[in-house]
Amino acid sequence: MFAKVNSIGLFGMNTYSVGVEASLEMGLARFDIVGLPDTAVSESRDRVRSAMKNSKFDYPCTRITVNLSPADKKKEGPVYDLPILVALMLATNQLTADVSSCAFIGELSLSGKIKKINGALPMVIHAKEAGIEKIFVPVENASECCVVSGISVYPVKDVKTLISHLQGKTKISPVDRSYYGEYEYPSELMFDFADVKGQFQVKRALEIAAAGGHNTLMIGPPGSGKSMLAKRIPSILPDMTFEESLETTKIFSIAGVLDDNISLIKSRPFRSPHHTISAAGLSGGGRIPRPGELSLSHHGVLFLDELPEFPRVSMEVLRQPLEDGKITISRVSGTLTYPCDVMLVCAMNPCPCGYYGHPTKKCTCPGKAPSKYLAKVSGPLLDRLDIHIEVPQVDFKKLSDDEPAESSAEIKKRVDKARKIQQKRLEGTGITCNGKMTPALTRRFCKLDQKSKEMLERSFEVLGLSARAYDKILRVARTIADLEGSENILFEHVSEAVQYRSLDRKFWNE
Repeated sequence: MFAKVNSIGLFGMNTYSVGVEASLEMGLARFDIVGLPDTAVSESRDRVRSAMKNSKFDYPCTRITVNLSPADKKKEGPVYDLPILVALMLATNQLTADVSSCAFIGELSLSGKIKKINGALPMVIHAKEAGIEKIFVPVENASECCVVSGISVYPVKDVKTLISHLQGKTKISPVDRSYYGEYEYPSELMFDFADVKGQFQVKRALEIAAAGGHNTLMIGPPGSGKSMLAKRIPSILPDMTFEESLETTKIFSIAGVLDDNISLIKSRPFRSPHHTISAAGLSGGGRIPRPGELSLSHHGVLFLDELPEFPRVSMEVLRQPLEDGKITISRVSGTLTYPCDVMLVCAMNPCPCGYYGHPTKKCTCPGKAPSKYLAKVSGPLLDRLDIHIEVPQVDFKKLSDDEPAESSAEIKKRVDKARKIQQKRLEGTGITCNGKMTPALTRRFCKLDQKSKEMLERSFEVLGLSARAYDKILRVARTIADLEGSENILFEHVSEAVQYRSLDRKFWNE
């Protein structure tokens, strides 16, 4: 007796169709799974056996062979539990139904309940593209899968309910997309720049950073508001497009960190890992690598507080992904690439005690401790941070001022306007903001007049800037011009952009 059902495999961000074939033959009772299964897949036989018995179905006491095709691709995870069970039910004639247009994904508990899996959203997207009409998923995955149109998604809670539906006894209703909401996201208290007293220059720098998608470093004493400012950056970033939301949601689904009631992540991610995080935690890792904090921040903000406290190897992991917008991880199981188009925001103290250069408090660090502390941030990483801004201590007069500060909504209007200018200018290039422009695009769209060139040349010599820092200044100047609505980059735009490179390595060492 033979039966075959459809399922979906997942390897990193890549999905592929899997045929689950079950064959029953005469012989000693045994259960073999072939087709490059990992340990979790091989253990499916025990979960399937118990689920069938506890759901009051007959388990075949004969030789069972299950093949997962294509046989040359590694299969991992418990996602194949449900299709294996359905294939056995068909092979034993306990189920007589045409499932050729259906696909099944889900993990089984020993009682027969169907449990949540990781990566359901990209699997459903692949099923639709493969021509599958119906897909059966765990109830807990239903909300994330309902955003995919053109395919019927059936949420199932246990084996009995599924088999009863396939036999035509009791019907399971497909997911109602209007019920779950295509853009549903849990309401949260949004941080607002109106809460920040003073710090006008810093807020100006962060507005420029948000408008152009520029990586930023804030340096200042403890309590000056660096973390407070960073947490409010998502409130002034442009709204996510549907494509950006879908791609970010796919990453969260694969990582298994997507809440049950979220259909689509509409708010830009803000990730703030602790400085004890490992390089693998930041970049992604594991036997079959999962997305790290870099990828979980895709289309959002990655905030690294107390930057010099991060392990050197963790900081250096950031260098290439910041340039490429993606990270490639190689393991024995294969090579995976995850997207990581992030806005990196870092914060740090000027010295170990935090008060080097403070106007009223004395630095207690011995000798060259401040310079050694700053040197923990390598020059190559510093080069990749477009904007460096000093965050001063806020005085009492500004803190006690009752006059409300400018809200995030007002700042966001200017940011959105500048982004629209950039999108129109960069249309057809695959790039949406100034901070991600290639050197060729920078030369094309960041032309300077003679006066600006001379000033930038002097700054280049004095600060000892690198070629990458030179490009960063041009891109920041282009963003400042866009915020002003200026078609050309003017002297004052370049002058302001140069001010945001004052923490370059040569300056620190003087």
